[in-house]
Amino acid sequence: MPRKKSFSLKTFLHKTFRRLERFVFLLKSLLTPRQFIYLSCVLVGISSALAVIILKTFAHWVFKSSQKLDDIFHLPYSNSTLPIIGIIITVIIVKKVLDGSIEKGTSQIMYAVAKKRGIMSRKQMFAQIITSSFTVGMGGSAGLESPITITGAAFGSNYAQNYRLSYKDRTLLLACGVAAGIGAAFNAPIAGVLFAIEVVLAEISITAFIPIMISAATGALVSTVMLNEDILFSFKKVQFFDYHNLPYYILLGVLSGLVSINYARTFRKIEHYFSGLKFNIINKALFGAGILGVLIFLFPSLFGEGYESIKLLADSNPERLVQNTVFERFEDSKWILLLFVGATMLIKVYATSLTLGAGGNGGNFAPSLFVGSYLGFCVAYFFNIIGFAKLPIGNFTLVGMAGILSGLFHAPLTAIFLIAEITGGYNLMVPLMIVSSVSFAISKRFEPYSFDIKNLADKGEVFTDNRDANILNSIDVAKLIQNDYKAISVSDNLTELVEKVQYSEDVVFPVLDENHKLLGLISLDEIRPIVFSSFKVKYTSTSEVMKPPKEIIFYDETLETIMEKFDTSNCKVLPVLKDGIFLGFIHKQLILEKYRMRLKSMIIE
Repeated sequence: MPRKKSFSLKTFLHKTFRRLERFVFLLKSLLTPRQFIYLSCVLVGISSALAVIILKTFAHWVFKSSQKLDDIFHLPYSNSTLPIIGIIITVIIVKKVLDGSIEKGTSQIMYAVAKKRGIMSRKQMFAQIITSSFTVGMGGSAGLESPITITGAAFGSNYAQNYRLSYKDRTLLLACGVAAGIGAAFNAPIAGVLFAIEVVLAEISITAFIPIMISAATGALVSTVMLNEDILFSFKKVQFFDYHNLPYYILLGVLSGLVSINYARTFRKIEHYFSGLKFNIINKALFGAGILGVLIFLFPSLFGEGYESIKLLADSNPERLVQNTVFERFEDSKWILLLFVGATMLIKVYATSLTLGAGGNGGNFAPSLFVGSYLGFCVAYFFNIIGFAKLPIGNFTLVGMAGILSGLFHAPLTAIFLIAEITGGYNLMVPLMIVSSVSFAISKRFEPYSFDIKNLADKGEVFTDNRDANILNSIDVAKLIQNDYKAISVSDNLTELVEKVQYSEDVVFPVLDENHKLLGLISLDEIRPIVFSSFKVKYTSTSEVMKPPKEIIFYDETLETIMEKFDTSNCKVLPVLKDGIFLGFIHKQLILEKYRMRLKSMIIE
């Protein structure tokens, strides 16, 4: 009797995916390149939206499951215990499943665009979903938006790689994945488009807007249809803008800029501290998560993303924040409540940096909204208490979110339209524009780069708002080094030089010692009269004609810095050293040729 083939879900999904893949390849052969890009941005938008739905739903399931376990086992101080467990689970998953490493933060998207030609690894399509769900779902004080954007970018990048698209199209679809992710997470397609443009892409033409808009709209539509509305972050209760409150909104913008600067610098300090700890990963997780647990015990609204507490502030129910806390007996005191909310706002950066430093995964997008809402509440509540004005607390709570988001990520347009979209209208457009622009201006004055990419920008490894620097820093310096040079050793005459000149087109020759260290350079243009005189060749030593280089290029320098050295030295060729060892020459002409080639391929049309 023949054996029946057993049904395998994995086999079924694999075959289905292969059939779909072949079908898309067929469409690629039938459609024009522009038509295929439009189709691709829809598919990437759907994929990114589904990833958002899985991530949000899984994180929500983790949270509900942990609450049920707490009901069964009655964990002591569960709100403080669960984040510790979640971070430890995340660390174990990273070590055992993800080869011991996972990249965090949206900076890796910019790095992929700037230095890796838009290529992101396949594991980023699922790694962020799993790890951030356990971290944030069990109470880690971080957000899911950064993992969402990374996942969306990875879908776009790997789709383009799979269908053998160019670097230009790969970068475009990567941005489409980011836009779809933000659009799906907040049901805010315009904010998704602007985030992809402000944060991810350095150069873009008008025609590239269409695919990004299609992806963002697709992502928002899919999440609206499939995602539970309770999981989406939205507000319906908004009051109209009163122009008499304009000075207070300007003050909120100033404070938002200053708080953004403090947040960025504090986060980097704690991040640097944890990176220098010599603990093993479990001990580091216990150390950081233990401190986080204490903070959550004192300030429970630090638990998880914190969106529920934002809604409480926007709905003018702040007294509920102190319920079931050590400060509960002071809930009727407005000043104690104000101090409690203000302290929570300032401590949020410590909670988030401890979560990520201890090994958890998440982002700073949600924490920035958290801090902004608390700041906006504090400003309005303070003036209302002292009787100086009667400010709409809900409006200030919402507008404050835009202020911190703009100041921290240097994305004012994203901040303006995100809040406008999640509030269901544009009644707050004027105060949103004021607060976002003032906060951005102040933050940009003291922090030239958004805090998420500052470390990369300082190394010249990520795009900035300088197009020339972007293109130069995307070129691999190692590939520009000419290492087929003709070296000269120190001698009493120039006979060796003359012999090598006959078989070389080089005009500059390095003089090296036995350890391959550079002693000087000999320029053929400067010694040409000597070379054509046999008497001078015989009686002139290399030390007499060699000269120290006007500038030296070091191997780890960026091309932006290298071009500055070419300009200041007025040289066409400069030597390259690494740890004192001579590697070869870089020609200015070759850099300019590479620049022109990269310029044509980089601008997305």
